[in-house]
Amino acid sequence: MTPHCTKLARLFGALLLSAVSAAACAEMPAVTDRTPDRHAPDRHGLIVIGHRGASGYRPEHTLESYRLAIRMGADFIEPDLVATRDGVLVARHENEISGTTDVAAHPEFADRRTTKTLDGAAVTGWFTEDFTLAELKTLRAKERIPAIRPANARFDGMYQIPTFAEVVRLAQRESRGGRRIGIYPETKHPTYFAREGRRLDGTPIAMSLGAKLIETLVAEGFTDPRRVYIQSFEFENLIELKTRIMPRAGVDLPLVQLYDDFQSRRPYDLAYNLAHGADLGAIYGGLAQQAEGGLGANTRYGDLASEPVLRWMKANYASGVGPSKSSLLPRLALDPKLDADGDGKAELGTRNTGVVHPMLAWALKAGLVVHPYTVRAEEPFLSLSPNGIPQTALAEAVQLYGLGVQGFFTDQPDIGVAAREIFLDLHRPLRER
Repeated sequence: MTPHCTKLARLFGALLLSAVSAAACAEMPAVTDRTPDRHAPDRHGLIVIGHRGASGYRPEHTLESYRLAIRMGADFIEPDLVATRDGVLVARHENEISGTTDVAAHPEFADRRTTKTLDGAAVTGWFTEDFTLAELKTLRAKERIPAIRPANARFDGMYQIPTFAEVVRLAQRESRGGRRIGIYPETKHPTYFAREGRRLDGTPIAMSLGAKLIETLVAEGFTDPRRVYIQSFEFENLIELKTRIMPRAGVDLPLVQLYDDFQSRRPYDLAYNLAHGADLGAIYGGLAQQAEGGLGANTRYGDLASEPVLRWMKANYASGVGPSKSSLLPRLALDPKLDADGDGKAELGTRNTGVVHPMLAWALKAGLVVHPYTVRAEEPFLSLSPNGIPQTALAEAVQLYGLGVQGFFTDQPDIGVAAREIFLDLHRPLRER
């Protein structure tokens, strides 16, 4: 075996094991011993984004999850942002926190459990906008999906909810030795926080998450456009960031338009504005003219993944797009499911069709970066390849780089880093190997 093949074999062997036994590999010392040059924020234009930190190994959206992602080699860490009652941005996947904290075990907060309408759906639980930051700091994080990630549950009760400012400061502290860590914040439910949502006492929240985000970045001195991407599933708040909020603050940071399922999901801000008779032209500018059939009650994300829309987005506000991997690479359901990892549980439920949605080519042609979500190592998140071979997270990540994406979100950043090294090594001229 040539030295090149030996190197690849070692990488594939270690990471295939990681895809099957993620919790064990989280503690591998080699992850933290990489040399600084392998942590360059932009390695040949390819980045690894720690999705909610290293959420495959630690409870998501905790400083420990973000820190582990950085030490595993992630170039960017991703905090989802919601707001407290006193107007502080904190990192949680949702503003309803019963699934990610121990709030239900705090009798002093029992009377704050309520039901609210969030993006058109009734949700019952405890909500960040009904707590001050000091109150939230008395809670502790827990694993959101313990049935899939039981090893993460051993960390339940250990970590606080971090503020966005604390996440930024962590990235600043970990940026050393020529390495610069970036952050990739997402505004969660911006229409709800700005217009629709109410606190427990009935008062409107009336808070712009985008404005708070930029205010925090400016206050923390973290406004280098090479180290920040701002993302959202809603369109209006990104357009507002580009045209109003960032110019007022004197900053210009790249914006990434997220896409939910192309066929079944609709942007909530569009649904809200239509229901309230808003002037769509004033809000969305020329977007309505680029979408086939205009913007209406039946407009889905897939209708906004067309070539004209992507060109318009690039020209007017967006630097990139973030589609789900299952929209970019459509899957078919498997019946019955398969047990691909041999653990006695049949959890592999889809098969890739072999089709690549043309959005990828259109976005790249328009000059948009493409950062799909989410590469995850556990069997329920994986798929069969079109030829019927079970795919690992490592294989999936290498495939995505091969299709031309510039980065992806992953719950296991060590797998993403190894996939990038494999991809670059495979594309290195033979004389350099």
